[in-house]
Amino acid sequence: MNLINRPRRLRRTDEVRRLCRETRLSSDSLIWPIFVDEALSGVRPIESLPGQNHYGLDSVTQAVEESLAHGVTHGVLFGLPRHKDACGSSAWAEDGVIQQAVRTIKAAYPHFHVITDVCMCEYTDHGHCGILCGEEVDNDKTLEVLSKTALSHVMAGADMVAPSDMMDGRIAAIRETLDSHGFAMTPIMAYSAKYASAFYGPFRSAAGSAPAFGDRRGYQMDPHNRREALKECALDVSEGADILMVKPALSYLDVIRECWDAFDLPLCAYSVSGEYAMIKAASAAGLVDEYRVMCETALSIFRAGADMLITYYAKELSDAIRRGDIG
Repeated sequence: MNLINRPRRLRRTDEVRRLCRETRLSSDSLIWPIFVDEALSGVRPIESLPGQNHYGLDSVTQAVEESLAHGVTHGVLFGLPRHKDACGSSAWAEDGVIQQAVRTIKAAYPHFHVITDVCMCEYTDHGHCGILCGEEVDNDKTLEVLSKTALSHVMAGADMVAPSDMMDGRIAAIRETLDSHGFAMTPIMAYSAKYASAFYGPFRSAAGSAPAFGDRRGYQMDPHNRREALKECALDVSEGADILMVKPALSYLDVIRECWDAFDLPLCAYSVSGEYAMIKAASAAGLVDEYRVMCETALSIFRAGADMLITYYAKELSDAIRRGDIG
């Protein structure tokens, strides 16, 4: 048959397939979540997230060493405090778990890029992401404590802050606070389109952050909505965000694409705990090839438009990129 166009020519060998890839991944675009438990000594496996650990303040540098050994130079810290109260006061304490962890990491590995989660849910005794008025989260009162928390992280040495609370106006409040204290060059990664998802379950168990009553649908986004994500991103851009985010990732690939098309800021996606746990469970049951599914799902997120990815598979994906299996 006299065919002029034969797309299979560019699929024939591994070398030509790699040459012609439209989507390319880099270890530099991977961010590994690290859980730091103030009450822990050493390392403890996280039951809800197989393969992940809680690290004590005495072992948090071990997590960084593991990350760097796999070529992952960025981490996002989540804290489990020893003390919780109604206003989450340990979140901004000078000797809080994240503040201590940041200092410890930066003393040992000054070039490891430390991003800190800024939210109240791990620190409040009620598990909600802000200050309560009755059983409702008071948006504007919460902005003050979020700003204090972000500032305390940066003063401890954090390279970037990532507010995940979904309060209205929190990017502007944090930006103003950082700028007024001499940290105008510290970037903010905004959890811009964070949906009220059923995929967060394993994380809430790992972080001890499940709400004591109700849910978070009053401040996190409705999964039915796509255009609202563009509105949220536009607001964060106007308030001074440096990086936007869509969370979760796999069920929101359309949102990732829309946001990437609409805005010129770097876009992060968060492949959340439930996505990771499902792959782990399916693999343990012998239903899927974990390695190939890990690679394919990450690839789909970058193909949708993500510039960077927070993932529990960061180390394994970095290894796969270096081997040439993905990238």
